[in-house]
Amino acid sequence: MLLRLVPLLFFIFLSAGCTVSIPDGVQPVTGIDKNRYLGRWYEIARLNHRFERDLEAVTATYTLRDDGRIGVANRGFNIEDQDWETVSASAAFLDDPTVGRLKVRFFGIFYGGYNIIELDKDNYQYAMVCGDNRNVLWILARTPVIDKTMQTMLVEKARAMGFAVNELIWVDQARNIN
Repeated sequence: MLLRLVPLLFFIFLSAGCTVSIPDGVQPVTGIDKNRYLGRWYEIARLNHRFERDLEAVTATYTLRDDGRIGVANRGFNIEDQDWETVSASAAFLDDPTVGRLKVRFFGIFYGGYNIIELDKDNYQYAMVCGDNRNVLWILARTPVIDKTMQTMLVEKARAMGFAVNELIWVDQARNIN
């Protein structure tokens, strides 16, 4: 399975030019406490990506590494292969560790932008993250399911930032609900 992901990630990051930008007109969240951001996040919705095709029950777990970088473990269940897939990476804040702009590195050579553009700074219960352009967007939460009010609020914020919210894929998290 990992061998299937390597060529896809290579193509994606090569074609993206390994950039760490943020879409025009989109601002990163400020005042982030990176230690509160650590832990498991459930992928609630995403824009379609080849490297996540056929995945459900997707999670991202962030840990603090000894070198000060953030460890990233993305995991999802491939419904076609009927097996779990995991991809690991590391991330580092671009400048100020209180500003939601990170550079994520996969396989030591490919990297891309990870921009936190919405965050529940009171309780760290939801976040919205984009990549280098408006084709990459994730809605994340600390729980596998969010209520409709929160879902609507996040979708409307993404719409206001110019993301194609009508193309969001709502991730089935049933495998992560006990």
